[in-house]
Amino acid sequence: MARPRSDIAPRIVHAARDRFLKHGVDGASLREIARAARTSVGMVHYYFPTKDDLLLAVIEEVYAALSADIRKALEPDAGVEERLRRLYTRIASMSGEEFTVIRIVLREALVSSGRLKKVFGRFTAEGAHVPLIAGTVLEGIQSGGPRFHAGARTAAGAGRPARSGAPSARPDGREPHPGAAGRDRRPRGAPEGRSRVEPHVRRL
Repeated sequence: MARPRSDIAPRIVHAARDRFLKHGVDGASLREIARAARTSVGMVHYYFPTKDDLLLAVIEEVYAALSADIRKALEPDAGVEERLRRLYTRIASMSGEEFTVIRIVLREALVSSGRLKKVFGRFTAEGAHVPLIAGTVLEGIQSGGPRFHAGARTAAGAGRPARSGAPSARPDGREPHPGAAGRDRRPRGAPEGRSRVEPHVRRL
């Protein structure tokens, strides 16, 4: 008769998730994690030799299902826009546990480059969400979908130089006066033909 599967590892993962969120990975106490999981510190080390191993287990518990949903949303059975719409719908319906893990990942990415590298390696592995999303967006750009073309035109227009002689925007964001283009901006009372920057010539 097979032995019943132990639930010690899931209990440790759940306890670690709560304490990683409150105290960070470095600040979390393994003794408190073990107590919350109703086990010993030795069993925590048995299942997860390092805190980084425990962090990856916390991430994987929700990421495995999330990445599977993303793969399903991005299946090439529809156009790019429809696939991205399904992706946005899935992300918008993120569970509380998934959002908690994202908060933990963002915190640890800021404080530990080593952990960032490990997590990024998981997110960019074959079948993970980063290459799937990047590949779908690239496909849309290459296929020249209407939304992507509109974005390209907008981006191109943003870097286009202003027409010669056209009034530029004021520093306060207000539109310039229609007659501002080409207007002679001499100081009040200055004679015709003289520039406002004409140097002062001292009589000898």
